[in-house]
Parts: sequence; structure tokens; C-alpha cells
Amino acid sequence: MVDEGKVNQVVDNGKGRRPEGKGYELPLLLFAGFRTLIDRLHAELARQGHPDARPAYGFAMQAIGVHGATASEVGRRLGVSKQAAGKTVDRLIALGYAARTDDPADARRKLVRLTAHGIDALRRSAVIFDELRAEWAASLGDHRLDDLEAGLRTVVPPDAFRLDAAGWLGGS
Repeated sequence: MVDEGKVNQVVDNGKGRRPEGKGYELPLLLFAGFRTLIDRLHAELARQGHPDARPAYGFAMQAIGVHGATASEVGRRLGVSKQAAGKTVDRLIALGYAARTDDPADARRKLVRLTAHGIDALRRSAVIFDELRAEWAASLGDHRLDDLEAGLRTVVPPDAFRLDAAGWLGGS
């Protein structure tokens, strides 16, 4: 339980004065920034011909990658069960973002590969993210955004760029 008196206290942590008890705001602000970018991305993707695109599909398409992957590999990369990955892959196939093909290296395996529609969604996403970053730079200023990104690169471990956000958020 939060002590309301403590929340409003100001402390000097050696790096300047800040309100005590505000540590919880950092992950919320980071998540809200992420959510804002993702929501705007998907609104623009819908406008550009991808109305069925969802954040989970973007993670799954990244997990499939340019060389394709099996459903098991997609599940491992996303941090979800093979069954959950299979359902997502089935949905991507139904929407035309992916297709199952024979694995040229092993006739017993099926690969999931991105279709032209899936590749188009990822290419458009990259362009839209660049546009959204430019909007943030216009609002914050180039230096402040560069500093924010540099600061995050300093505190975020290099191996933190993983696709298993859906599995992690779901507690799997």
C-alpha cells in the first residue's frame, strides 16, 4: 500500500531533486508511449489497406522473418506455446499475410513464409514508424528525442530486443 504522505515528499537522490514515490510512473510512461506509437501505427496501416493488422500479428510476422519459420520456431521466438503460435499463424494465413510452404531442407516440415501482403505491411510499418518518430522529434525537439533514445540504449541491455512481449505480458 502506498503511503500518501511519502508520495508527495521531495528527495535529493544525488542527481537532483525529484518527488519520492514516483518510480512507478516510468514504466507507465514508457508503456503509454509504446502504446501511443502502436495505436497510431495501426490506425495508419488500416488507412493504407491493412485494416486487419494487429500488434500481435506484427510481432508474429517479425518472428517469421524473411526466411520463414516453422510454427514451433514462431512460438519459441514469441515466447508462446506451439498451439498459440499455430493459431496466430492460421490467422495470418487467413488474412493473406503468410502462407505455409514445404521446407526445401526437410520435406517433413512446413515453413510459414510471409506473402507479398505481409511484406507490404512490414514495409509500410517501417515508413510509418519513421513518420511517427519525426512527429515526436518535432514535438520534443531533435536533441531531446536523440537524448531519450541514447539514454534508453544505455539502460536497456542489448539482448532486450525480443519478440516475446505477448507471451511475457500474458504471463506465459
